Amino acid sequence: MVLSTQTRSSDRVEVAQAFAKLCAWASEARLTPLSDGLRRRAALVLIDDIGAAVAASREPQVEKAAAIEIRSSRAPEATVLSPGAPRIDRLGASIANGMAATWAELDEGYRLAPCHAGAYIWPALIAEAEATGATLGDTLHALAVAYDITARMSRAFPFATMTVHPHAAYATIGAAAGTALLRRLNTDQLIAAVSGAASMSFAGPYGHAIDGALVRNAWTAAGAFVGFRSVDWALSGIGGIPETPYDVFATCFGTSVDPTALTAGLGDQWSISDGYHKIFACCQYAHSMLEASLELHDRLGAGAGERVAAIEVETHPRGMTLTAVEPPTVLSAKFSMPHAAAAVARRGTGGQASFGDDTLSDPAIAALRRNVRLIPLQKIEPWPNDRAARVTWVLHDGSRHSAACANARGGADQPFDEETLLRKLLTNTQNVFPGMADTLGELLRSKDDNQSWRKIIAEATGAA
Repeated sequence: MVLSTQTRSSDRVEVAQAFAKLCAWASEARLTPLSDGLRRRAALVLIDDIGAAVAASREPQVEKAAAIEIRSSRAPEATVLSPGAPRIDRLGASIANGMAATWAELDEGYRLAPCHAGAYIWPALIAEAEATGATLGDTLHALAVAYDITARMSRAFPFATMTVHPHAAYATIGAAAGTALLRRLNTDQLIAAVSGAASMSFAGPYGHAIDGALVRNAWTAAGAFVGFRSVDWALSGIGGIPETPYDVFATCFGTSVDPTALTAGLGDQWSISDGYHKIFACCQYAHSMLEASLELHDRLGAGAGERVAAIEVETHPRGMTLTAVEPPTVLSAKFSMPHAAAAVARRGTGGQASFGDDTLSDPAIAALRRNVRLIPLQKIEPWPNDRAARVTWVLHDGSRHSAACANARGGADQPFDEETLLRKLLTNTQNVFPGMADTLGELLRSKDDNQSWRKIIAEATGAA
């Protein structure tokens, strides 16, 4: 057998050195308190992501997946964020919550690369925090630093095309990084855990989201399991090496390589500051289109959506990948530009009401989906206007009405205010945990980082 010469390249050496430097920084960063701004940002990411999971907790498949973990649990260590707030062993809780993490497509994401770092980190992190009695401060600190590791990995190994879904590529890394940092692993142990988790990233096809294969929603659950165990195994002397990330991504997955992304601005440029939040319950690549469509609703007035005969959507290259005309599942609907365009036209909202199970069989939406045409944008602007859209509604009377959105709201350049996100949290959680929004919202205002995460989650779920 002949080994690829790619494994001997200078890039492999540079990546190994940069990855080791990143882990050394991360293991030391926990000794320095977060700034008020970073601490608040970490709290906002955490509560927004938890709310997104609770919103999905009553979905029948999510409930059945949680029941599997509940049946096999060994000890009441951590809370499953579902009705009744059952407490099971920490590994099972991380898997159950991981299944719900991205189900509703309302979780926070990272804007500079395809990556939902928060969703990969928090299921394992808060299970470990609750089981061990960690403080709020330690939990938020681990989240912020682990987010940097995860997001930097996504930038260091960019995929040329959307082949492997980021949930499959990076979920194991985020879960391992958060758990390892909360357990205060030293640099060598952190390298072993995170690189070991990277070696167990998997080739989840990006197209599965478009096709509606619900296993795509399980990748964050599997990532939580692998990440958790990667830390356990690293502490047992079983782990990866600094070269592992290169070997996995550049050699096996065939990505490009940018070693500088792992270390540039460490400690000054925090990745968690470049995240985005959603109020639309679908893939972020469709958000500019949705904003333009809602502008048309406002401009044309009540009942305008019923007069739409066809829709033209000029969109960016990643928007052009969302092509399902007859989405078989709600996941596929959330990754379908034709469905999103038709549903928002008919229902006047980009919220869950346009992406629920009933929308798949709605005859008016189905008919309009077949009359949506996707057109490549003629010019792609630099970030943050790289995901623009222009929408044209063709009405039954033949008139044409257009609106454009250069950049959807929610990113660091156009962030939602905290009150908007707290209202979203209330909407997502009130039917399952009526007091959760108040309890978690207080984390943005409180300066008491010494309070126990276990106590916080008990109060949030009504178990206190």
